[in-house]
Amino acid sequence: MVEKKILITGASRGLGLAISKILSKEYTLILHATRKESFTHIEPGSHLLCADLNDRQELNEFCNRLKKEHGDTLVAVINNAGITLDKSLIYQPENDIDRILQVNLKAPVMICKAAMKIFTLKKRGVIINVSSVVGETGNAFQAVYAATKAGLIAFSKSLAKEVAALNQEHAIRILSISPGFIETDMTDRIPEAEKQKFLTAIPANRFGSVNEVAEVVAFLVSDKASYINGTNIHINGGLL
Repeated sequence: MVEKKILITGASRGLGLAISKILSKEYTLILHATRKESFTHIEPGSHLLCADLNDRQELNEFCNRLKKEHGDTLVAVINNAGITLDKSLIYQPENDIDRILQVNLKAPVMICKAAMKIFTLKKRGVIINVSSVVGETGNAFQAVYAATKAGLIAFSKSLAKEVAALNQEHAIRILSISPGFIETDMTDRIPEAEKQKFLTAIPANRFGSVNEVAEVVAFLVSDKASYINGTNIHINGGLL
């Protein structure tokens, strides 16, 4: 049986960890975090590929290792790693702006570039870029973060069209997903009053779980979703 590997960035906690637990049932995982010490749980048989995505040299080395060490068996990439440094743009340091742009947008683009070099040879592969509901709705004090998430949606749609333009006979799919208010350690830092404001705007009348998002990802990487391509999937309980 041919080994099938999936890369998950930001896999040490939250959504990335939930995705790794579900996908480990069928795939060999390549798990990314900034450093090995970030992992409190590693699925058996997984490979670790750590890098600081804010460091351009480390990012380049990461992409090179992905191709060299796992190119023969890579079948999918989940670009999940991201950061948010919430602050009014007026007061946001340029270093913070650069960091958000680098980790949330530049890094996924470069990882996709590396993956596409692998997938175009096989004419097969799946890329899922994790965006956010704020990429479409916007959100106060998250202007730069929202811009990166909107960028991932447009990037994913454009790359899917590009694949088709280059080769009509292929089974390569590029998607983005936009989770809404999902309970993670990142959202735990949001003040309670702000959480309640979001809750009243969600028709489902509750926040989502990382497992609910992970189950959608597991479906999208499978052959059951073979006709879903070049689009953005909302997972937000109706929050728009």
